[in-house]
Amino acid sequence: MRITAVTCVKNEGPFLLEWIAFNRLIGVTDFLFYSNDCTDGTAELLDALAARGGLTHLPNPALGRNYQMEALKDAAHQPVVQEADWIWVADVDEFLNIHTGDHTIPALIAACNDPQAISVSFQFFANDGIEAFVDEPVISQFTRSHNPDIWCAETAIEVKTLVRQDFPLKYYGAHRPFFKKNLPPRKYPRWSNGAGRDVPHKFLVADNPRRIRKFPAKGSRDLATLNHYALRSLDSYLVKNDRGDVNREHRAFDDSYWRERNDPAFEDLSIQRYLPDLMAALDDLKSDPGIAALHEACVSLHQEKRDQLLAQPSYQDMRSQLLATSTLPPQEEALLEDLGLAPGKQG
Repeated sequence: MRITAVTCVKNEGPFLLEWIAFNRLIGVTDFLFYSNDCTDGTAELLDALAARGGLTHLPNPALGRNYQMEALKDAAHQPVVQEADWIWVADVDEFLNIHTGDHTIPALIAACNDPQAISVSFQFFANDGIEAFVDEPVISQFTRSHNPDIWCAETAIEVKTLVRQDFPLKYYGAHRPFFKKNLPPRKYPRWSNGAGRDVPHKFLVADNPRRIRKFPAKGSRDLATLNHYALRSLDSYLVKNDRGDVNREHRAFDDSYWRERNDPAFEDLSIQRYLPDLMAALDDLKSDPGIAALHEACVSLHQEKRDQLLAQPSYQDMRSQLLATSTLPPQEEALLEDLGLAPGKQG
């Protein structure tokens, strides 16, 4: 079975080897990376890995800011995607945690009775007070999340989707594919959630303008969950923030993205079943001196960028704000306020 992972990256250098090694463990055979405007050694490391096989690295074809959708449009025409049995569209901070069989994508497909698409619910992992970036697997460092069935005030949680080659594709979306317009119901694709059950009908037939990309997580995660490490360490979050917005002077920082993903209420260690094999796979990748040196260069540049940012008053303020912010999601804190149960409000 050929499984191609498709992803877009900008300045993800320190995290590439873990993500590639992890995905190989779960059955991914090929990778298609699109990169743009990298300054941390990401492109150089990807080029070196591509030269060793099993990975294709291309410049992002986007001419404007719609990097992901333009890349996915291009990906549909790439041989590494066209020749795959399954396509997995995901980001480098997302790890498919499979709870069935031998914990691989083929086992998940079999447990879902070989549908044409499988959409797996997100579980957002908190920063949980980890400040310093360290060059260790992300899946070993961050172990706490929200209640997997409820995120903020929502029971419907976003998904990412594995797509079989014979899916009646109109185009790939970042979260789910869309099938051809006017497809008769008898030809609708067989599409399951992460528990092997049919996805809700409204999700199945969503068209482009509605962009439906979520459904209730409860009862949808028995076979697989998508661990999303959107925050990582505070150091890395500052660097990530700079990546998307290079000029913050004289503007207030909105901490809502951080707060919505920094709920540490639930401990989940299940993905650490992969850790022994992951560590061995990372050692194997780094046994190549060229790959090891390029990885170390990415780590150094990541740390240098952190230091440059923290020399700026705006990023010092941002760091202080994030350290001081509540770990309650804004919606939960608002509910407690309404009920008179917020800290300092009782009585």
